[in-house]
Parts: sequence; structure tokens; C-alpha cells
Amino acid sequence: MTLVIVLAVAAAVAWYLQDRQRPGAGSSAAAQARCLRTPLVRLADLAGIQTARGRQAQQWDAGAAGERATAARLRVLVLQGWTVLHDRALLTGRANVDHLLISPGGVVFVLDSKLWTSRYLLRVVGGHLLHGNRDVTSRLNGIRHEALAVSKALGCPVIPIVSMEGAPLADDVLVLDGIRIVPADQVVAVLRSIARRHRAVGEHPGQRAAALFKPYRRK
Repeated sequence: MTLVIVLAVAAAVAWYLQDRQRPGAGSSAAAQARCLRTPLVRLADLAGIQTARGRQAQQWDAGAAGERATAARLRVLVLQGWTVLHDRALLTGRANVDHLLISPGGVVFVLDSKLWTSRYLLRVVGGHLLHGNRDVTSRLNGIRHEALAVSKALGCPVIPIVSMEGAPLADDVLVLDGIRIVPADQVVAVLRSIARRHRAVGEHPGQRAAALFKPYRRK
């Protein structure tokens, strides 16, 4: 009984200390994982008992790790004059953008980080995105919505890209409904290549994007 009490107190203290959102890439996903790990869930984790909320927290943690890995890859672009914004809230609703990038020439990208298991091949077949034999086309709905929302707010075209960690791709780049899916280690090269072929018209939207899209805060 004493051990149970000690574990419960430790879980409660950990939840209290960690239930704070830190700014930066992956912050909202990490905050969601912390929210799911209530003292009871932490107690179950410490006891080696798997729970549904514990598994969900692990998934959010994986998402946060993917976003941080992508942010690390994108640092080189900041040194080259790109505007790189991480984990930004859309103007309406509760959705957020993993990474919002604007090239020196004013080309706007919405970049979504995904970390999927490497056990299954990712491919496009008949207008569907398949991870192994599983249809995961609907998982692109988020970035499609984000790109449209950012485009409407900034009044300019937005190019959606998925940075894929883990899952191997059947081709160098997969394209479905205008969304490019790129291996994570190639995403910087792809961004540069696209930016060289496009140029925005009018004022560079970097400062406006930074002012409009605030760091996301979990509600």
C-alpha cells in the first residue's frame, strides 16, 4: 500500500510540473500528450499497465518528436533568409500548422510532419494513399485544410508538403491532390527546388504571416 501511495504522489507531481506548454516545434502535440497522462494514467504507466489514454499519449509524443526532427532539418533555411514558423494557430477553429515557411522570394509553404512506422510502404494507388494495405488518404485532410486557411488569410497561393519520417515511399516524391509527400531527409532540397521555380507577386508575406499566425496554445 505504501508503494502505491508513493507512485500515486510521484505521478501527480509529474503531471502538475509538466502540464505546461513550451513554445516551439511540437509543443502543442507534447502538451496534448501531457494532458492525456493524468495522474491515474501515469500511475498505470509506472505499474506497467497499458491504457487507451496512455497509448494516445504515446502517439502524440511521436508526433511531437517528428515535428522537432523536422524543425532541426529546417534550421539551415533560416540562415538562408527563409521565414520559418513552427506550431502556429490558424485564425479560426482549433487547428494548428506544424511548420509555416516563406522563401526569400515570397513562396509560402505549409509543412506537415508525420512519423509513421517503417514496416509498411507508402504509395499512391488509384487516387488513394496506402500505408501497406491500409487506406490513409483521410490523414491528408488536415494539411489540405491548413493550406486553404493560410492561403485565404494571406491572399496568396500556398504549397502543401508532408515530411514523412519512418515510412518508406514507393517513389522519390508522392503527389496526391496537389499535396507532395517527401522523405524527411529530402524535404529541405525539395523546398529549395520548388522555391527556385516560383516567385510571389507583391509584398513579401513573411512579417504578415508571423503577425497573423500566433504560437498555438492548447485550450
